[in-house]
Amino acid sequence: MTRLCWRCTCALVLAPPPGRYYALSRALSRASIRASIRKSRGVYQKTQLVRRQVPGLHTIDRGDDMTDKTLTQLDTCHAVMAAVPDDDAARLRYFAALADAMLFVMLEVEASGGTVSPQMFDLEDGPVVLAFDLEERLAEAAGAAVPYAELPGRVIAQQLAGQGVALGVNLGVADSGFLVSPEALTWLARTLESSPSEIAARPVSFHAPRGLPEALIAALKVKLARASGLAVAALLAGVRYDDGRQGHMLAYLGAAPGAEGALARAAGEALTFSGVEAGELDVTFLNAEDAGLAAMARVALRFDLPEPVRHQPSPPQAPGTDPEKPPILR
Repeated sequence: MTRLCWRCTCALVLAPPPGRYYALSRALSRASIRASIRKSRGVYQKTQLVRRQVPGLHTIDRGDDMTDKTLTQLDTCHAVMAAVPDDDAARLRYFAALADAMLFVMLEVEASGGTVSPQMFDLEDGPVVLAFDLEERLAEAAGAAVPYAELPGRVIAQQLAGQGVALGVNLGVADSGFLVSPEALTWLARTLESSPSEIAARPVSFHAPRGLPEALIAALKVKLARASGLAVAALLAGVRYDDGRQGHMLAYLGAAPGAEGALARAAGEALTFSGVEAGELDVTFLNAEDAGLAAMARVALRFDLPEPVRHQPSPPQAPGTDPEKPPILR
């Protein structure tokens, strides 16, 4: 039976090395970050932590130092990258985590409508936008009342790319403080723009996955763990087509209506950020009654996706939290 598939390909273009930006990241202390904030905003007040209950848009003030013992995904990936700075795979894993992270971006003023204006800071090597992966880290860095927005890392990269602006992540408040160069932001945005191509293919047999790098399996696990509610499970197997071509196929089971594009892109990003130099993975979507499902399931590696957490109805989304409707950064 001929199936519609999405073919994910990867002709790896490595992320640019941090170069001078790594040394600069380590040199920036919390005091220097706060000094830049005071200079830019012209005000510094020591008061209690204040949180305005508006989703994604808050005002935080923190005068006292904070002890942050929370370990985030960015902390973990940054520690590995810092330990082996010449390791391309470690650097790719960091950028994958950065793209998937929700970051708290310091703003000039509170957002209005779909427009947010990040606060620009003039540091040694040019303008920088500051972002943090925990609210508490933003509060510790600021030491003063500041507006901020919660935005996906991929949206920030796509909006700042090509503007000659660096992104300071957790600067001055965590060991994972890192200054992402303008060149790296542009690379990340372009990498995230790639999308799988649709093809028609007729599988004739399946076999257990062979020769797949552990890095790809790990990247798929991370991506699929974030796809809660978009599908029930995914099967990964080797495949042979009627034209003699062989490869690997990822089949999603019970995909939610309209989720196909997002799930195909997730598989493509897992392939890209796994560090595979030249790879290809076909993605398809199956239901219980589809021919070939039983044969594939017998030999496939299965990934069960998390069930969605049931919440009360959510309030309106803050600007920038929907990747399909990115904010306008001015």
